Amino acid sequence: MFTVAVGTFTVVTSEMLPVGLLTPIARDLGVSEGTAGLMVGVPGLVAALAAASLPAAAGRVDRRTVLLSLAGLLIVANAAAALAPSFAVLLAARVLVGVAIGGFWALAGSVGPRLVPPSAAGRAVAIVTGGVAVASVLGVPAGTFLADRFDWRWAFGAMAIVAALVLVALAALLPSLPADGGARLRDALRSRALRPIMIVTGLLIAGHFAAYTYVRPVLSGVSDLDPSLLLLAYGAAGILGNFVLGPRAAGGARRVLLVMAAGIAVTAPLTAVLGWPALLAWGLAYGGVGVAVQLWVFEAGARVREAGLALLTMVFNLAIALGSVLGGVAVDALSASGAVWLGAGLAVAGLIVAAAWRRAPEPA
Repeated sequence: MFTVAVGTFTVVTSEMLPVGLLTPIARDLGVSEGTAGLMVGVPGLVAALAAASLPAAAGRVDRRTVLLSLAGLLIVANAAAALAPSFAVLLAARVLVGVAIGGFWALAGSVGPRLVPPSAAGRAVAIVTGGVAVASVLGVPAGTFLADRFDWRWAFGAMAIVAALVLVALAALLPSLPADGGARLRDALRSRALRPIMIVTGLLIAGHFAAYTYVRPVLSGVSDLDPSLLLLAYGAAGILGNFVLGPRAAGGARRVLLVMAAGIAVTAPLTAVLGWPALLAWGLAYGGVGVAVQLWVFEAGARVREAGLALLTMVFNLAIALGSVLGGVAVDALSASGAVWLGAGLAVAGLIVAAAWRRAPEPA
């Protein structure tokens, strides 16, 4: 289970690594920083497509074999990025990263609980999801450190080495994991139990990223503290939320999500007024969302679990992209504070849907 968590850390760090490397990459490969930003956007879209299609394409293949293959693909992708002679080659490598992200993340959520007793399912999901939180706090800053001290290619090379270590650990420790459930994506799309989960997830994640993407200019307007340190503290609060609040969603995910949605809706706009105290509360509220929505999918039933998690991964990635775009529109039309108010509004919409939901029986 811990090796799977390290795997999620590795794929998410690989996805977000260019955030801290845009300027040197753009300079060295002769492209604008806006063009270099495709290194983040393209893998996100590819990840959404991979999450939707890969579990079904894998069919009855043992999930251990699929995870090992995806770890191997991540090695190739990061090594190719480190050696890329041009931006076109680098972008092609990032497409491979997107496939690895979407496939690994779609399967990792269902694998964790299968490795522990049912009573520990909530903690298992928190540990696997914790790889995402730790990647945000440690992985991306570590890659930026390597790039600043040596060269941006070293950062991608280091991730290729980490991915190789993950592959070895998975091969040594992960047991056989036969395909689970057999449901396809279209079964997940038709599920009445999954429908509100996807709507609530889309609204919450879009709202969060509409605000969070532009939180740095918001903080600059209300605090004299170093924004980098504030965001590091935010990430630490997110880890706490992941491991403390997230597992509490076991057996009652919707109720816990109501609290988290309310927390995001209140703390996001308050950050534009109060600064760091509200920011830390925001990180705590958002930190457990990933665990809670996955546990809500588990409550929908084992038959659609794997397909449901694949659909959830797709919705997550699309909501991140949509939220960032909508936040940018709000910033251009109003101000950075407008983005956090938009995020709060979307979180309130998610809160209303979750509060109004009543589980409908699945068709026979």
